Amino acid sequence: MRALLLGTMAVWGLNLSVIKWLLASQPAMAVAGFRMVVAALFLTGALRCWLRRPWPRLTRRQWAWLLGCAVLMVYVNQTLFLYGIAGTTAANAALIVALNPLLSTLIAALTLRERLSLSRMAGIALGFGGVAAVVLHRPGQVLGLPGLGDLMVLGSVLTWAASGGMVQRLAGRVDSVTISWTVYSLGAVMLLLHLWVWPAAVQWSALTPLTLLGLVLSGLLSTGASALVWNRALLTLGVARTALYAYWVPIFGVLFAVLLLGEPLSVWHGVGLAGVLAGSWMGTRRA
Repeated sequence: MRALLLGTMAVWGLNLSVIKWLLASQPAMAVAGFRMVVAALFLTGALRCWLRRPWPRLTRRQWAWLLGCAVLMVYVNQTLFLYGIAGTTAANAALIVALNPLLSTLIAALTLRERLSLSRMAGIALGFGGVAAVVLHRPGQVLGLPGLGDLMVLGSVLTWAASGGMVQRLAGRVDSVTISWTVYSLGAVMLLLHLWVWPAAVQWSALTPLTLLGLVLSGLLSTGASALVWNRALLTLGVARTALYAYWVPIFGVLFAVLLLGEPLSVWHGVGLAGVLAGSWMGTRRA
């Protein structure tokens, strides 16, 4: 499970650069909708063909939890994530995504009434300070579209952390494959309804075979397959321990952003990375 989680973090780090590249030719909601449909189809195949499981029978309460999780983990998360990446760099997004462990710890403290120690509070402050060092270090520039993009990515991380707690509450009642299939199928329907109500102008002339391959692989690997690994880890390891692996996302994300997109790397990215990793360690370690 640990090796699979580390591989998932590498895929997520690479996916930030892939999405940034896709958004150069396609609108954000079209990219989100296509990716989620691919993920839902993959999970349907995994449920019916690979695992040979019957369609899940869920109670009304379980359906309600899964519906709420689909709203947060897929619809709201993808909307904020795609529009956020469109307004910032892949390297900045990678650093912000690394706040997942801190936000998971903070949400657990608020919802489960866990006591926040001085070390954890210092870690949360240090982690957010590291991100702020990158996001707000724009000499002579006020908070505009790039800053708004960073905030939207942060919002997507917050919804992901909140939905992780909802997934864990289903532990022991619903298996991880059923959770992943239900959540992403419902989320894909929501995104398609959004595109039906507010159509996104798909740039068909820019939909080359390479672009189509990027969309399929992004939905298949970074969403469908990764969802199985992530939700399984949430049920077996718990939210806090699973979220620790998000430390690797900024390392892979910044590396791929520099190598594949040629994004500039400044000393403030190093300061931000050090702050996020140190703050995450302080904020999530056991006493």
